[in-house]
Amino acid sequence: MSKNPSVSKAFAAAFVVLTASAIAGIVTMVILYKTQIATMNPTPRPTFPSTTTGLPPVTRLPKNLVPERYKVLLWPRFYSQILEEVNVTSPNQTALFTGNTTVYFHCVQGTSSIYLHSQNLDVYGPVVSSTDTDEGIRVTRMENHQDQTNFLEIELDYALKTGGNYSLFLSFRGEVSGGLEGLYGSAYEEGIPAHEDDTDTDRFLIATSMEPTFARRVFPCFDEPDFKAEFEVTIIHRRITTALANGINTDGANIIDDDWKATAFQPTPLMSTYLFAFTVSEFTPTPSSHHRVKINTYARPKATAAGHAKYAADITGRILDYFERRFGIIYPQRKLDQIALPDLISDGMENLGLITYQEGEVLYEEGVSSLLDKEHITHLIAHELAHQWFGNLVTMKWWNDIWLNEGFASYMTFYAVDAVEPDFKLKDIHILNNLHSAFEADALASSRPLSTSQGDVQTTSQIMEMFDTITYCKRYLSDWKYKNTDQNILWEYIQKADDESTGERNIAEVMNSWTKQIGYPVITINTTSGEAFQKHFLFNDSAVSSLSWHVPIRAMKYTTLFRLIWLKPGESAMKDEFVATKGEWILANVNCTGYYRVNYNPENWDRLITQLQKDPRRIPLMNRGQLVDDAFNLARAKLVNVTLALNLTRFIRNETELIPWAATISNLGYFVRMFDRSEVYGPMQMYLRNQVEGLYNSFRNDTDNSTVPADHSSQQIQIKAIDVACSNELPECIEMAQHMYADLMKINSTNNIHPNLRSVIYCQAVAHGGKEEWEFAWDLYLRSSDVSERDRLRRALSCTKKIWLLSRYLDYTLDPELIRLMEVASSISYVSRNVAGQALAWNFIRAHWNYVRYGDPVTLIEEVTGRFSTQFELEELERFVKDYDLGPASRVAYQAIEQTAVNIQWVSENKDVILEWFERETA
Repeated sequence: MSKNPSVSKAFAAAFVVLTASAIAGIVTMVILYKTQIATMNPTPRPTFPSTTTGLPPVTRLPKNLVPERYKVLLWPRFYSQILEEVNVTSPNQTALFTGNTTVYFHCVQGTSSIYLHSQNLDVYGPVVSSTDTDEGIRVTRMENHQDQTNFLEIELDYALKTGGNYSLFLSFRGEVSGGLEGLYGSAYEEGIPAHEDDTDTDRFLIATSMEPTFARRVFPCFDEPDFKAEFEVTIIHRRITTALANGINTDGANIIDDDWKATAFQPTPLMSTYLFAFTVSEFTPTPSSHHRVKINTYARPKATAAGHAKYAADITGRILDYFERRFGIIYPQRKLDQIALPDLISDGMENLGLITYQEGEVLYEEGVSSLLDKEHITHLIAHELAHQWFGNLVTMKWWNDIWLNEGFASYMTFYAVDAVEPDFKLKDIHILNNLHSAFEADALASSRPLSTSQGDVQTTSQIMEMFDTITYCKRYLSDWKYKNTDQNILWEYIQKADDESTGERNIAEVMNSWTKQIGYPVITINTTSGEAFQKHFLFNDSAVSSLSWHVPIRAMKYTTLFRLIWLKPGESAMKDEFVATKGEWILANVNCTGYYRVNYNPENWDRLITQLQKDPRRIPLMNRGQLVDDAFNLARAKLVNVTLALNLTRFIRNETELIPWAATISNLGYFVRMFDRSEVYGPMQMYLRNQVEGLYNSFRNDTDNSTVPADHSSQQIQIKAIDVACSNELPECIEMAQHMYADLMKINSTNNIHPNLRSVIYCQAVAHGGKEEWEFAWDLYLRSSDVSERDRLRRALSCTKKIWLLSRYLDYTLDPELIRLMEVASSISYVSRNVAGQALAWNFIRAHWNYVRYGDPVTLIEEVTGRFSTQFELEELERFVKDYDLGPASRVAYQAIEQTAVNIQWVSENKDVILEWFERETA
């Protein structure tokens, strides 16, 4: 599953220790997979004592029954169109679905009770049979446990026999979800309404979202990831619609009557229930070529006809080719369907054979979508396709090891994008951005280890908490085809590869220090003595920790790159390589290949700062960004003076590369959040305005003429230059934005703003405008049929400084006909990023929590509390955590409490020093 890339489409180099151990990651992975490719069998059946009685563990199914195959019939009764008929009352839309399932399972331990999952379903008519003897077994009792287990317990007349094979038939009925999980409905328009009350263009579809524990809401099943099985599915649906599912459509559809037809699908390969998916819609396909796999990308008929799915379709075949070549393992089916849905809780979901996306994330309209949208589309599709191997083919045994799915899928995404779209130059900037995202979340005492014990992750809320930045930001290498793994299996296979090369270290020992502990270290190097030691890096300097890690350190002196040095847990090291001579500087963690921060003695910091101001290109590009990020975060943790970090930003005035600017903007963003309500903000704005002026002017000719440079990286930094310049009141930037927007507002005016620049231009024009500019943007939003344009306008609407307009906008998020449920969290988050809207957003989510929580509650809490830095705000946040049901957002709420306490202390200690520094720099 792919989260929003600004938060989560993430990766961090926690496992650089593997490459540092001379284990070639990709080669290792291929070796591991090829070792297994000859064996296509499912996970070996476990052995147990001959009989068992009693209940399973608190929230986990017992392992005495192993499902092998499901036959599922599903019949959603909804209308895709509701047509007016003369003298006939229009049919009401229905949320009902019915169906039945037969699950075939093997008994590995005798039992007289069958446990599986069912939630919010009316289940009836159980039939249990021995498939060995065709003998029926009487059901004496069936109970759906009304607690967090969601267990469906079926009690039998006598015990199933160890080694026997059985089937369980169940009928069920349920209702389509009102949220975006399980089986849910979605509405959209096809065409333009003839008048305000015209409903002829209204269309409806249904889709599924099963991860992590929502398959049980659609049909009774063994809804845990290591109960892999085949799924043979039949969907009954209205004749004007098309049904898609994980498997291959057998032979078209079987007509039932004038209204209904049935589409049957071939059995899937072995897969987990969270990958089960189907859709029913009027969507049409865009085919793409592949030498073996039939690829179709489905979208609204109008979008398909206009070619908006063409780029996604074309790039999919190329990425699939790349992965098949790279892994040496073919994609396991002969078809791959993708569908661009109006509503989906995540950006994309990797369902085997039927990948689902938010339509705004994969549709590309020439002349309206930006060139950078192609980068995002490619990135997202590559991530979901990587999951077809990492997650689908090889799956974690339990949700505590979700990083085995997400980590390496994120990692491989960058290589795939580099292979199919090399001009994007995606790898370095994304790795650095995502490394910093992981660092931010992992520097709190309330962080969590990458891998926890299974007992720590039981309930649905706890499982949902595993899908956070840490999961998406540490990576993995693994294998076991059609089976389930945990990290111990991973270390075993990597150890074999290491033994064949160097055999110098115990991989499990090295890696467990990273995956079973929270956080990461800061390595302190004294370049006078050559001493290096490590300490758990935490923002809260009062927190006590004795954690330490196996750390690989690669350092350089000017142009000399030193050998790899290992720092063991609990030990310091004295190394000649770390001694600076003749006034030279030492730089550690070259090219940011290690998951740690680096601190130096003050003399070495001064030499590095001097080098950056004199000739920054002597320091590798990645490290120019890393030095900024490390310095600011070390200052937040009170390991260096805050003025050292600020001094480091002086070089940025003459910097033209994206990575250092991105790191500087990101880190000064914390200063902005802490001080944009205080007297510090004025001189800070002046400093930023002075620093960015040269960069803005270097693009001014392009910007004023609404053109963009050819180079992809330059396109990105052009946008950052405009954003920073306008946000910090550079007059020529504001004048440019207002002029372009005013031209757009003219009657019947063509939009001449380049698609790359629209988001930042819209925002800045609305920010520096009033009611007229805001309402023009709102009208454009309502009239636009292009999803990427609507997203840009949604963001721009949050930029106004008029509090009453922001309040109106927040109210609109409560109306799903104006702002879709899946867009509520991002819309409120946009408002909270605006200093004029932060308090409004905080009050709003508390007043309407029972509605807004169904979007993305984790993102909401992260964003809305981002400015909290006063005792009053801390007390309000603590009351919020106490009084509200936060579900999967509980962990991030406690992290917000910790971060707020850190912010309060940091502001009180640094405000005066920072004010003085900015005033001095701008005098």
